[in-house]
Amino acid sequence: MDVLVARIRRTVERFCLMPAGARVLVAVSGGADSMALLHALRELQDALQCRLAGMAHLNHGLRGEAADQDEAFCRTVAAELGLPFECERIDLRAVAAERGMSIEAAGHAARYAFFERAAARVQAGLVALGHTRDDQAETFLLRLLRGAGPRGLAGIYPQTGLFIRPMLDCSRHQVRRFVRARGIAFREDASNLELGIPRNLIRHDVIPYLSRVSPGLVRVLGREAAIARDDAEFLDGAALAAFDRVVKVSGDGVCVDAERLRAEPPAVARRVAALALSRTSGGRFIGFEHTEALLDLVRDGETRSGTRYLPGQLARRVGNVVLLGRETDGLGIFPPGTNSFRFSLSIPGEVVSPSGWALSAERARWGSAAHTGSYPRSWALVDAAGVASPLVVRNWTAGDRFRPLGMTGTKKLQDFFVDRKVPRERRGAVPIVADAADRVVWVAGHAIAEDFRVTRATSDVVILKLKHWRHGT
Repeated sequence: MDVLVARIRRTVERFCLMPAGARVLVAVSGGADSMALLHALRELQDALQCRLAGMAHLNHGLRGEAADQDEAFCRTVAAELGLPFECERIDLRAVAAERGMSIEAAGHAARYAFFERAAARVQAGLVALGHTRDDQAETFLLRLLRGAGPRGLAGIYPQTGLFIRPMLDCSRHQVRRFVRARGIAFREDASNLELGIPRNLIRHDVIPYLSRVSPGLVRVLGREAAIARDDAEFLDGAALAAFDRVVKVSGDGVCVDAERLRAEPPAVARRVAALALSRTSGGRFIGFEHTEALLDLVRDGETRSGTRYLPGQLARRVGNVVLLGRETDGLGIFPPGTNSFRFSLSIPGEVVSPSGWALSAERARWGSAAHTGSYPRSWALVDAAGVASPLVVRNWTAGDRFRPLGMTGTKKLQDFFVDRKVPRERRGAVPIVADAADRVVWVAGHAIAEDFRVTRATSDVVILKLKHWRHGT
């Protein structure tokens, strides 16, 4: 039995990924990984007592004729193997723009939603994905560099819901050797060579460079992800038990017992805070800065009061409890129409104001396809090298000054608003993006600060996007 096939069987059996009689839909892109997975599972059907229910392919519409050729290739393979073929086409750039998401994030969400629909159509209980040990190492490094904790460093799980990853213990080298030995055709995706995409930069530059110090780096990072996964699962279990003791959920609101949460170990308290925020975030991203902001309220003195504006919600300390909810949740804890706000914005990340706007940040290589050409006034591109993280999105305050793009001197924000004819009653609602040094980076929708402009020396940019989601703009 080929090494790849043997490793897949061992992974399936170790993590009980395929119960006897399971119908499995294989997600295929046309690349070597998904083609290897397809043929290996086909060989293992009898041994694993499962059946392939079909193949699923999503055409993102990003690469024109090449994408159409990938689709045609996968369709032909399905016909040759006698398998049902599920395929959909989307305009991913339009979807990403509509949702205010990066191409990568929008593509991830679109793929998983499509695979669920396709599985239902072919009556498959599982969807097999072609992630490898190399993908695990890349994910570990990406999340490490972005400041992830144990849950994030756990990387890619062998199974999440109906999605299984039987090749997670297989290397990319073993995949290539398998397809060559079997004479299996596959498609090469030229976009995998674009170093403007962070994962590709990790794959082609960072890992080969670090492997000079640790030749077995990919295997080491895979092992570290497995350890982090075990730790995360234990801590998540402890956090769920603590959540029941500390948090009360009522309708769309959440009440946190500050005294009890302070008594929990920090690793557990942080997870409880994240769970509580997730209940009222409306599906918005909850990061480290957000959980720390909630815990800051919890750590304050027993009679201390305070408010934090967090993704999709507000948090208010009232005596020895912290209340989480939206302005419209009926709890009566947040005064409507307030213009005072302050959000922590991670990169990548997004904050949502209860007053009806969302502001996101993402990092990209300057000159990559993600931001070439024109972009709307509701976007801003700033030089990442000049930005001190983390960013803050807040209302303007008396005394705020900045240097508008193209100007030689600074200007008071109040004077800037007068020049721009922004009505007095609307000025307090304009989001101001500032860096960790409280320097104004962007008066959202109006002007970038000259100090953060993109120049010929710029190598990376931060893309800021403002969306008025309640008004559909």
